[in-house]
Amino acid sequence: MTKHIKKIAIAIALMFAALILVAACYMIYVAASYTRISDNLPLATNNVKNQPTEIILGEEYEILTYNIGFGAYGPNYSFFMDKGVMTSGKKVRGKYGKGISKDDVRHNTNGIVSLINNLNYDFVFAQEVDEDGNRSYHINQLDLIKSHMEGYSSVYAKDFHSAFLYYPLNDPHGKNDSGLLTLSRFSIEQAVRYSLPVSSGVSKYFDLDRCFSVSRVKAGDKQLVLINVHLSAYDNEIKAQQLSVLNDFFKKEEAKGNYVIAGGDFNYDICDSIGSFKTEQLVPDWVSVLSSEELSTGFRVAVADNKDVPTCRSSDMSYKKDVNFTVIVDGFIVSDNIEVVSVENQNTEFAYSDHNPVHMKFVLK
Repeated sequence: MTKHIKKIAIAIALMFAALILVAACYMIYVAASYTRISDNLPLATNNVKNQPTEIILGEEYEILTYNIGFGAYGPNYSFFMDKGVMTSGKKVRGKYGKGISKDDVRHNTNGIVSLINNLNYDFVFAQEVDEDGNRSYHINQLDLIKSHMEGYSSVYAKDFHSAFLYYPLNDPHGKNDSGLLTLSRFSIEQAVRYSLPVSSGVSKYFDLDRCFSVSRVKAGDKQLVLINVHLSAYDNEIKAQQLSVLNDFFKKEEAKGNYVIAGGDFNYDICDSIGSFKTEQLVPDWVSVLSSEELSTGFRVAVADNKDVPTCRSSDMSYKKDVNFTVIVDGFIVSDNIEVVSVENQNTEFAYSDHNPVHMKFVLK
């Protein structure tokens, strides 16, 4: 009997040793696969024939920004990394590591394409656009969106290029390539990808390779500088460092007299909207407020005209109107030489993403 117990104990010990070895090998693989994309990286502009080459001062133009959430975030979706607390004190956490199903991701992506293509926007910013990913069932959202936007130049800046992330164990996030997509009816003279600060800890292996892309369009003797950006969600200290980098860039462009529009998912409350919407959840830790006073001189937040429509919902649970925490984190920052005609948060009731798109009309003065 004693010998039998010893054999069982040895077998269990060997099993645990094997598991530890597998885990160690996996962590080595993840660490070895990690690289940051180069800073100040030129990007392909992919201009098309017979495009206008210059913005006309004094004319009205339209731009849209939309975080499409890699086509996964339909109303029934919640994301495994997101945690929240109900006003009752109950803690909640998201469920899924990838889209619920390929059909669901395809449905959401088609709905997103339809929204983007619904109006004749002059410029479009999109974030979390998957080129290839386990989480989006290898649906090439980049090519799909571009194929429906004939006549537009395109610039794509990769900001997520992960090893196979075997987490959560029951629904792995997988290996993914994703990025920021900029579309323009006007020829783009130059495009560059600039890196943003990221965490130096273990979380860097699971977060995006944060960046912003800059696309330049001729505007008289100046340029319209289009900045597509997606700031960090979970680390307020890193987010502040990223904002500092953006402000430094704003200063340089303001000194040149250029027209600047930065748009995207700032992961800041940009309209002082905390507490504006019905909810049964407490304010998440990641939410902080960004005001125009915190921006470089000569820049301001283009505040939405309809502040009663949120642009982002909590993803720690599936969507239920007036239950999920909601806030305005998407929109635009503009230089003072741009007249903002209107800003509209489009109310999709989060049908295809955990974000709503934001539409701005503007004039270069």
